[in-house]
Amino acid sequence: MASDRSGGRTAAILAATLLLGACSGLSPDPGSTDPKPDALERARAQQGSIFGGSISFGGDDEPTSGGGSGVAVNSYLWRASLDTISFFPMAQVDAFGGVIITEWYALPEAPDERYKVNVYILGRELRADGVRVAAFRQLRGADGSWRDAPVAEDTAAKLENAILTRARQMRIKTRAQLGD
Repeated sequence: MASDRSGGRTAAILAATLLLGACSGLSPDPGSTDPKPDALERARAQQGSIFGGSISFGGDDEPTSGGGSGVAVNSYLWRASLDTISFFPMAQVDAFGGVIITEWYALPEAPDERYKVNVYILGRELRADGVRVAAFRQLRGADGSWRDAPVAEDTAAKLENAILTRARQMRIKTRAQLGD
């Protein structure tokens, strides 16, 4: 009787080991929509964007690539935002929350003036109210310290419009490639 129990335990341990070993090749996030490396490279080449191609974030107005829950922001707005402000050094980039926060950036021709931009993607649809930009400006004082300064009223609106224009271009190009 004791040998039957130890044989049963051994079989259970062996079965558990085999089961865990079979799972080792699985992705840690089964719902992940990350493309294979070769697919990502093809998408980058087709899109012409420095931030990738047809990676689906699950937006309502775009084609999706199979299962997975996707991300809660529109991929065209997301990629267009990154493209539009790509000259800024990035401080925080959160694709799941739709937030891009840049570091301070000074233009080479105006080293005593610097800017910072926060971009918020607000939803899954490509809409004019789907993106918000907050722009900040600082000037260097005589003592070398930075002081907040007003930003031109239309700066944020101009950035939002540039992002929306780029997002529309990306969407048109994607749909043309898909034959819609």
